[in-house]
This record gives sequence, structure tokens and C-alpha cells, in this order.
Amino acid sequence: MELELRHPMREAVESELDRLRPGLIADGGNVELIDVDDDGTVRIQLQGTCRTCPAQVATLRIGIEDPLKKAVKGVSAVVPV
Repeated sequence: MELELRHPMREAVESELDRLRPGLIADGGNVELIDVDDDGTVRIQLQGTCRTCPAQVATLRIGIEDPLKKAVKGVSAVVPV
């Protein structure tokens, strides 16, 4: 049985993303948490209409990164993968 090691911030980041998801889903998109690095970089994958939306950068920075940084201590950046 393999033990999966998770970053200590992962649960808090996922919880905050759950709070943000309804707005994304209402516009036909979504976000999936891929990983949280030791330096506080959160790696996400935008899904649905968020992948091709012209406002993707604004959504990423204002709609996801800023709230995550305010809600979860230690988040340094949000990077789409």
C-alpha cells in the first residue's frame, strides 16, 4: 500500500477552491487542483469554458489567485498547467 504525501496547505487550498467553484461553474468552467509546491505555488488546471475564455488571465489572477492568497497563508502564486 502506497502512502500519498500531501502538502499541508493542500486541504485549505482545495477548500477555498470549492468556495470559488460555483462562480466558475455558472459560466461553464471549473478548476482542478493539481498540486501545491513547497514554495507555495499552487498548480491548477482550468476546465470547460475557462480553458479558452478571453478573460482567462483575469479569472486566474482576480478570481482565483487573489482570493487564495488572502484565504490560505503561504500561497505565493497560482499557475495553470
